[in-house]
Amino acid sequence: MFTDGGSIGVNYGRVANNLPSAVKVVQLMKSQGIERVKVYDTDPSVLKALSGSGIKVTVDLPNEQLFMAAKRPSFAYSWVQRNVAVYHPHTQIEAIAVGNEVFVDPHNTTKFLVAAMKNIHEALVKYNLDSDIKVSSPIALSALGNSYPASAGSFRPELVEPVFKPLLDFLRQTGSYLMVNVYPFFAYESNADVISLDYALFRENPGVVDPGNGLRYFNLFDAQIDAVFAALSALKYDDVKIVVTETGWPSKGDQNEVGASVENAAAYNGNLVRKILTGGGTPLKPKADLTVYLFALFNENQKPGPTSERNFGLFYPTEKKVYEIPLTFQGVNDSPTQTTPSAAPINGGGGVSKSTTATTWCVANPNAGKDKLQAALDYACGEGGADCRQIQPGSTCYNPNTLEAHASFAFNSYYQMKARAGGSCYFGGASYVVTQQPRYGSCEYPTGY
Repeated sequence: MFTDGGSIGVNYGRVANNLPSAVKVVQLMKSQGIERVKVYDTDPSVLKALSGSGIKVTVDLPNEQLFMAAKRPSFAYSWVQRNVAVYHPHTQIEAIAVGNEVFVDPHNTTKFLVAAMKNIHEALVKYNLDSDIKVSSPIALSALGNSYPASAGSFRPELVEPVFKPLLDFLRQTGSYLMVNVYPFFAYESNADVISLDYALFRENPGVVDPGNGLRYFNLFDAQIDAVFAALSALKYDDVKIVVTETGWPSKGDQNEVGASVENAAAYNGNLVRKILTGGGTPLKPKADLTVYLFALFNENQKPGPTSERNFGLFYPTEKKVYEIPLTFQGVNDSPTQTTPSAAPINGGGGVSKSTTATTWCVANPNAGKDKLQAALDYACGEGGADCRQIQPGSTCYNPNTLEAHASFAFNSYYQMKARAGGSCYFGGASYVVTQQPRYGSCEYPTGY
């Protein structure tokens, strides 16, 4: 592996009446190499099944209990004792999500959030668990007042003083992180006339330049995450990290749910896994190794709302895969081409994707930083098996002798060697695809092998 990557987890939702037992679910997760899971409650059968599994767990204190947790420290103590302390460390609880998307909760629980988080943390201190277990709360992207362009990201003004500043102070003081739920699918579905499907699915596209910071974005996920980073920066909380507690793409939808299909779900989740596990940060934070939880483990047949809501699962309740994607770094290495059918069918329109038969090249991303470029170059020419003879001293493409030029040649060599397969021009965010043949000095880059 050429760089330390991030981490992939899954959300184990249970709004269904046909799911396997918790014991079977834990066996399934272990068989898939899943090392992190997030649940939406503290169900004893689930937490007991996870005991001794080695899987790290994030549990949830539901929104309806925020009032009690905020107003009565004794409630928070007993909740932690009953739902956390009795299971940890055999069940490796690593975080508590206090509420979920509280700002859009119709029961107006926002004013209790920070007090509830503080009381839960104090209970962890009492049980000497505060160094093992972080406390946070997942926010929806709607907590941003502005999210486009990414550089203009800002939190909703009415939430800044009463909620976000005390919340971020708490996260900073306790060494925790901001939990964020992001769904490019919903942005694409609502704006398919202006957002490219390739851009939403991490596929080949010319990118979008942010007019505020000059950075070029090649996928919607990065732009959404950087909008949150920009919002943190605007309040002087650059040091607070982000964990993506939910993201995903539905494999089925209603007629009007543009883009919901098995092919697109496989492309989104597969390419996201590849990006995260190979060390892909974002244009604004290229060294940010993100932890990302895919939503969700199963299709959940009792979820209300449109058809898509019941079809975000990686697995059917029978434990059969809805589609084939890697979930581990080893899986990414073993199946570099399976995640991105480059001409995937589009359910309901929304643009035409490029075929792999188009002539394209892979070049270095100058915004990735020298360390990431060098590590990726070393990987491409070494373990990756790219033909780098022409950029050796005295050879045809040695000049110009710059890291960017050499990395571009090596990345393109690897990309062409892989027959321009989807996903073979990532290198942890250090490269991207172009449609015009690059030229450095007198050296033209080849189109295939």
